[in-house]
Amino acid sequence: MMRVFDKVGSLGAVVSAMGCAMCFPAIASLGGALGMGFLSQWEGMFVNTLLPLFAWVALVINALGWFSHKQWLRSVLGVLGPVLLLLSLYPWFQYGWSSYVTYSALGLMVVVSLVDLVYPANKRCDDACAV
Repeated sequence: MMRVFDKVGSLGAVVSAMGCAMCFPAIASLGGALGMGFLSQWEGMFVNTLLPLFAWVALVINALGWFSHKQWLRSVLGVLGPVLLLLSLYPWFQYGWSSYVTYSALGLMVVVSLVDLVYPANKRCDDACAV
């Protein structure tokens, strides 16, 4: 179930970004090409509510995933995308380079989700369960 929520968080963040043509023109043009241009009427709700909500969902699920599989690299990469996205939306939004961080964070979230589909996490056992 955790794998599903991780994908929902990543996909929701990307779709929310597709609805804001003024903030994310590159992703919004992709959304328009996919027939999602009607989302622009809810632009404020997407950027102010849904994008951070889906980023928080992905962040919490990836952080909780550490307790299931105990893989540092997978956990750090899974948490890094949502953290960068939230930082770029709030404290870094005033800077011109924050849009690059936002695109990178969304891309990282999608890549980590796709890698998780291809190579699912296996639980790592510590020395205590090897007995």
